[in-house]
Amino acid sequence: MADVELRGVRKSFGDMEVVHGVDCVIRHGEFAVIVGPSGCGKSTLLRCIAGLEEVSDGEILIGGRKVNDLEPKDRDIAMVFQNYALYPHMTALKNMAYGLHVRGFSRQETEGRVNRAARILRIQDFLQRKPSQLSGGQRQRVAMGRAIVREPKAFLFDEPLSNLDAKLRTEMRVEIKKLHLDLQATSIFVTHDQVEAMTLADRLIVLNDGNTEQIGSPLEVYNAPATTFVAGFIGSPAMNFLPAGLDPDGNQVEIPNGQNLILGNRFSPPAGSRDVTVGVRAEHFRVTGEGGPNTMAVGIELVEELGAEAILYGRIGAHKIVARIATQGTVRAGDHLHLKVRPSHIHLFDAITGARLPSEGGGDAS
Repeated sequence: MADVELRGVRKSFGDMEVVHGVDCVIRHGEFAVIVGPSGCGKSTLLRCIAGLEEVSDGEILIGGRKVNDLEPKDRDIAMVFQNYALYPHMTALKNMAYGLHVRGFSRQETEGRVNRAARILRIQDFLQRKPSQLSGGQRQRVAMGRAIVREPKAFLFDEPLSNLDAKLRTEMRVEIKKLHLDLQATSIFVTHDQVEAMTLADRLIVLNDGNTEQIGSPLEVYNAPATTFVAGFIGSPAMNFLPAGLDPDGNQVEIPNGQNLILGNRFSPPAGSRDVTVGVRAEHFRVTGEGGPNTMAVGIELVEELGAEAILYGRIGAHKIVARIATQGTVRAGDHLHLKVRPSHIHLFDAITGARLPSEGGGDAS
């Protein structure tokens, strides 16, 4: 296995640049997830790493070797595609063995690698079946087995679970995580699903419109999002945002209902303005019987009962609020209640740039 390093990688199609100077290092044995909405450039970036797309500028290094000018077959990577890309006329065994065969591996070495991968993926009983005789999950296991037998420097996954139903996606997500722990392989996984991203990644690379918004561990990105985009994209339900004015002393803000929220730290206001955006995650609200410090008066429009918890959809004036609370039928549509938030759970962002505001002493509001 090896590090994968991107240095100022750009990709254009004609006059349209879709990847804007990405810099990052995916360390040996790390599971990195490139996450972002559809059309943000994540699959294009992965294809550049694989050599399926030529970069317009910048460098890609795998194991310390620049690979810009190398063909995909010479980069020592293995890719698992969204559509499996299996040969329909071959059995699962032959699909897994084919790449080794064309590279001149002996029959004994090929059988050893295929049998080892089949044991890891628990597909020994399916090796003599053709893809049409396999379920979606079995086909995806065969596709992963074909990658494993290569013993490459890096595994690349291009939204491999998007064609599976919800239950199977969850099962395969667990299998991929177990596989990574077993192989300790350098892996790069592309998805638009932030739940997949959070559960699989050692480190997240969050893309937005071809730009890197933030790179960090899942908890770093979740607890201290660098921008309102990251805060709104990572987490379900999405973070709530409210326009607010930061007090001159930097330790409280006024929200649309005219109430002040006390902050956990002292924040420096944006240059030339007191306008900020307050962010609060849905799960950080709790229902309180009356107003008081750090409460918001909310009119509830809809309640989704999920058994152990409920999702409340409401408004503060014209602004939507979503809260996730532990309840069983205690709140109904039409209710008016107060939602309380701890100061340490309040995030502040520049109202114009969307960037997270620093707090005094290097702390933050998370």
